[in-house]
Amino acid sequence: MQNHTAPNHTGAQRLFILIAGVWVGSILAVGYLVAPVIFSTMTDRQVAGMVAGSVFKTEAYLSIIICIALMVLANLLVTRGLNQYRVIRLLLLGMLVCTAAASFILIPWLDTLRDQALLEGMPVMLSPSAELFRTLHGVSSVLFLIQSALGIYLVWRLTKTHSQ
Repeated sequence: MQNHTAPNHTGAQRLFILIAGVWVGSILAVGYLVAPVIFSTMTDRQVAGMVAGSVFKTEAYLSIIICIALMVLANLLVTRGLNQYRVIRLLLLGMLVCTAAASFILIPWLDTLRDQALLEGMPVMLSPSAELFRTLHGVSSVLFLIQSALGIYLVWRLTKTHSQ
């Protein structure tokens, strides 16, 4: 049943759920399907890493755009009385922080280490920066795991029926 004190925003909510579901699905597909396939298919791990890095970079920029758009829509829905979107905004903020850290700090840093190693004529994993590269890659993986978990919870929460 619909709450008679709040206007019906079913269309906006359905659009929100559709966009969030497709977006979170793309995050999961890239991280847990596309990247492993790239590494299992390509024989050169350095090239596979570069291809996967490019895919992750594209996904990260797309995520920033979609996340900001969903945050704007969530704010609009909250101002129109749909208070269940207050928690959604926090989940989106967490996902945005994870994506921004990867996009603007970790991915460029990893790219720089890889490029420096290539200029020295060696793969990054054989360079003096190999340990730092592994550490940064691990941090990036943890951030991606957190973003994935937040995304799954976001979609789970969005599809929850509300009795309000």
